[in-house]
Amino acid sequence: MMGADIVAIARCWIGTPYVHQASLRGAGADCLGLLRGVWRALYGQEPGFIPAYSPDWSEPQGEEVLWRALSARMLAKPLDVDAGGDVILFRMRDRSVAKHLGLQARVGETASFVHAYAGHGVLETSLSAPWQRRIVARFAFPDVQ
Repeated sequence: MMGADIVAIARCWIGTPYVHQASLRGAGADCLGLLRGVWRALYGQEPGFIPAYSPDWSEPQGEEVLWRALSARMLAKPLDVDAGGDVILFRMRDRSVAKHLGLQARVGETASFVHAYAGHGVLETSLSAPWQRRIVARFAFPDVQ
């Protein structure tokens, strides 16, 4: 699957309201729900069992649960090698766990990403310097079998 195809799938979710733990295009999604929806479009099934999670999940324990799960299912990439369709993992606060996701849409000077953001829903946002500083990992989708 080409990065442009992944970006097109993610952009179909734009306008979906933010709903914690949801993953239904047009009805509701959080950042993980958006990624799950793109995964289902690519592979025809969920990426695996997703247990219920609270908004502060894994913070009290300081465990990088999402990072480990992405590493087990996706292909890790160097941070400085960006491409459309990459999954980007963000650490939203210093010394907190990384738990926000987006899909890179554009690269270069007009870089952007699609993500589900509380209070905004699914949207495409400029990958500005403040967002770039929060990136802790990049992943590529495995080849479709």
